[in-house]
Amino acid sequence: MTPEEQYAHHYRAMAKICLDQGWGDPFSYARSKEILAANKLGHTIADTFSGADAFNKKGQPVEYKSTTGKNVKGSYTGISVHASWEDQERYLCNEKIGKYSEHYFNRFEDGELVESWMISGEKALQILVPKMKKKFPTVLGNKDPRLSADISNTEIKKYGKRVL
Repeated sequence: MTPEEQYAHHYRAMAKICLDQGWGDPFSYARSKEILAANKLGHTIADTFSGADAFNKKGQPVEYKSTTGKNVKGSYTGISVHASWEDQERYLCNEKIGKYSEHYFNRFEDGELVESWMISGEKALQILVPKMKKKFPTVLGNKDPRLSADISNTEIKKYGKRVL
């Protein structure tokens, strides 16, 4: 087979596996990385694209952040903005970030999950909420009027636990 034929063959095979397992489209956004991470970490992949990325061994919903960069990190982007900071903070704590007891920061290299760190949802909130609060007053004036913030490699290694 040519490389193009091999690619098409493997594409169809992955799509079929994911369909059979109820994992959704592996080629949508970072879904293939979420599937690979969940399988390697012993988690159950979520069957929808909204909400949790996977469920840990206790059945609790978890959040995944993936990178192919040199250092592990996590970007929280495209977060809806609410009318007041009080409403925003409640949303972040109850529906967006704090909803997940565990946040996993996965680094991929050459198609493999080579590093994974876990930070509690509570710690993720402690890191992210002040960063978002600082941006909140002016975010609606931006070209992309949504909130975003990162958890850096330094923060992950300081507050996280390496699980892989």
